[in-house]
Amino acid sequence: MAGRKKLSVIGAGNVGATCAVWAARRELGDVVLLDIVDGLPQGKGLDLYEASPVEGFDAKITGTTDYAGTAGSDVVIITSGLPRKPGMSRDDLLAANTKIVREVAANVARHSPQAVLIVVSNPLDAMVTVAHRASGFPAHRVVGQAGVLDTARFRAFLAEAIGCSVKDVSALLLGGHGDDMVPLPRYASAGGIPISQLLSAERVDAIVQRTRTGGGEIVSLLKTGSAFYAPAAASVQMAEAILRDQKRILPCAAWCDREYGVGGYFVGVPVVLGAGGVEKIIEIELDDAERAMFDASVQHVRELVNALP
Repeated sequence: MAGRKKLSVIGAGNVGATCAVWAARRELGDVVLLDIVDGLPQGKGLDLYEASPVEGFDAKITGTTDYAGTAGSDVVIITSGLPRKPGMSRDDLLAANTKIVREVAANVARHSPQAVLIVVSNPLDAMVTVAHRASGFPAHRVVGQAGVLDTARFRAFLAEAIGCSVKDVSALLLGGHGDDMVPLPRYASAGGIPISQLLSAERVDAIVQRTRTGGGEIVSLLKTGSAFYAPAAASVQMAEAILRDQKRILPCAAWCDREYGVGGYFVGVPVVLGAGGVEKIIEIELDDAERAMFDASVQHVRELVNALP
């Protein structure tokens, strides 16, 4: 079908395959699943395509081990890498996943030189840096998925505590994708009502802490891997904003130089996401406590990037 957008997902594990499901279901375009394990992306792609008559979505879904099959992609979601296991931090994945993401980004750039890259691999903020360097893409076309996921967890926990629909909860979160991320209760509301009027400070503090360790909570429950439904849904929300030029305001790992005084690192901030990728970084006011937490989170990102092999 002429004119359909093309989305490629690198890595056909739990996160990648679930990205393909969400994207196909939303009819974002044709979907290509790529993995180094022959048969895995082809099998999952065929299985998903066979679901299309039941679910009623039009999308060509293919699986491949050859980057030539991803050529001309508008958006590429990179999920490749080792997942966390119980007892591991995201940082523990640094060396192994740097090698993987570097190779993936270089191959993607060769075949889809105009694509926007969405990086999901951990440790997220460092892996976005690796993809940016390896692809040679301008910084606005390389973005990391973390803030949408972390904010979704924050919103889900707030809605549960308030006893309201998740649809009515808005929230914001800054910083790196780690245990020092910075949820901002002052910017959270439900139906336009500030969270501070709906929940006690103690309850909000507990939810903030649960949000920070939300990924680890799932890793400890699963025991054999890490979260995938919510990370994939978050990645596809970003892909949709780009493919449909929606100009969504979403928290993403974006290149910040003068913004927030970061000094040239990818870090989680609110951005306008559209066809050009990161089209604008929105700077919000932070009080002294929020600024201190944000600066500590950015410092951790700097240390990770400086430790890249």
